[in-house]
Amino acid sequence: MLKNPKMILIDLDGTLVDSVPDLAYCVDEMMKQLGQPVRGEAKVRQWVGNGVERLVQRALIDQLDGEADEAEFQRALPIFMAFYKDNISKRSQLYPGVKEGLDFLRGAGYRLGCITNKAEAFTVPLLKDMGIYDYFEIVVSGDTLPVKKPDPAPLLHAARFFKLSADEALMVGDSISDVKAARNAGFQIACLTYGYNHGIDIREAQPDAVMDSLAELSGLLGKAA
Repeated sequence: MLKNPKMILIDLDGTLVDSVPDLAYCVDEMMKQLGQPVRGEAKVRQWVGNGVERLVQRALIDQLDGEADEAEFQRALPIFMAFYKDNISKRSQLYPGVKEGLDFLRGAGYRLGCITNKAEAFTVPLLKDMGIYDYFEIVVSGDTLPVKKPDPAPLLHAARFFKLSADEALMVGDSISDVKAARNAGFQIACLTYGYNHGIDIREAQPDAVMDSLAELSGLLGKAA
């Protein structure tokens, strides 16, 4: 059991929404325009989770770590952005149990926020297209502040918005970035097994709870503190 918080902050990509099909489509269309081989969904699934700029870097060098040629990156990023602007939610979908989990949390009286490294121009349309935007009182995107996860600032920003302290908060995510952000902010952290963690079992990051579905929060939490 987790300690019942008052506020729950939830990651977007890999936690609420499987957005890889759209991201992979845009990566491959970008690579075609650059005259390079497409990368495919399986590789993109290992690369997402740190913002689209990092995704483009990884696609260009065809690996997780390292930096692309700066001129090539500056040419590629606008191409990706143009494709993604028109393909934010055409292939993406909610993970099973997300609606049930959000309905439980709202019904139990939790204050809810969405904290993501995705830029606001993509975050808000995706939340709205998936039909879950109205569950959240605050959305902190990757460009809301000068820094993003794993920096704790986005989480602490939301806590200030709700006028709550770190010990009244829970972060729900899918990656080591979420775990680091939560630990640095002093939050509890629960993680989903199915998300984007570069192919590493999220249990290795030792979150406070691990779930196969967001709906499992109803068995880990009671009503809001």
